[in-house]
Amino acid sequence: MTDVTEFSVGDRKLYLSPVMDLFDRQIISYTLGISPNLELTNTSLSKALTTLKDGEKPLVHSDQGFQYQHHSWRNLLSAAGAAQSMSRKANCYDNAVMENFFGHLKEELFHRVRFISTQALTAALHEYISWYNTERISTKLEGLSPVQYRAQALAA
Repeated sequence: MTDVTEFSVGDRKLYLSPVMDLFDRQIISYTLGISPNLELTNTSLSKALTTLKDGEKPLVHSDQGFQYQHHSWRNLLSAAGAAQSMSRKANCYDNAVMENFFGHLKEELFHRVRFISTQALTAALHEYISWYNTERISTKLEGLSPVQYRAQALAA
């Protein structure tokens, strides 16, 4: 699952394009940039696709943003054997898990600190995503972090 969110720091903007594995809600790749352009989303998808094991053919869900309808995005998916799934028009519930992640990120990090630069926010986002994946517990994951949940599932 993927989407893009925007942060404003003074008169500058920073965009985050993460890719989440819905099995354990881990952010498996992400890209930060100053524009919500094709390079931002295609880079995060390319990084995510490099984590696939042989034979894995994921379903990649997004909203109907222009980036996800572009031939370059579809070519990346096709080359990896991945299938595309898009939200229905004007239905935010289809992307609820990613919107939930953005809500937690902004509440737990962005709205609690006044960032003086996009560089400071970039560093904080790297730390947050690492913490989110490895330490932040979730009731939806039986009180485990995404990494802990996956490890437990693989050990069973």
